Amino acid sequence: MVTRDDLESFIARLESEGVHSREVEPGLWVLSQNADGPEVVVHYNPPVVVLRVKVMELSPQQEKADLFRHLLELNATDIVHGSYGIDGSNVVLSDTLELENLDFNEFQASYDSMMLALASHLATLAPYRQA
Repeated sequence: MVTRDDLESFIARLESEGVHSREVEPGLWVLSQNADGPEVVVHYNPPVVVLRVKVMELSPQQEKADLFRHLLELNATDIVHGSYGIDGSNVVLSDTLELENLDFNEFQASYDSMMLALASHLATLAPYRQA
């Protein structure tokens, strides 16, 4: 099973590839590629590690049925790791990985997949963003 120290070494390896990280509390890191880019929260919570990024806020008065359909379609056709979801008034992208057999390549693939999804989907999600 991957330990907290192992996960910390995975994060250090991502740092060597240009990802910035800060540990905000024990077992909880925030990763980003640049100052104005998305922040991925990594939470070590045995028996899993959760990666999560806030995509956008929802406007309370906006019609959401089209957005929900679009997010479900992206989940079904265009997401390799993780899925879009709604948490309160936020759209989030998250992935949960089991620690039992996790290796760096799987951790990096999840992180990279989330960054790729954000980069390629933000244009189609822009019409739904809160003004």
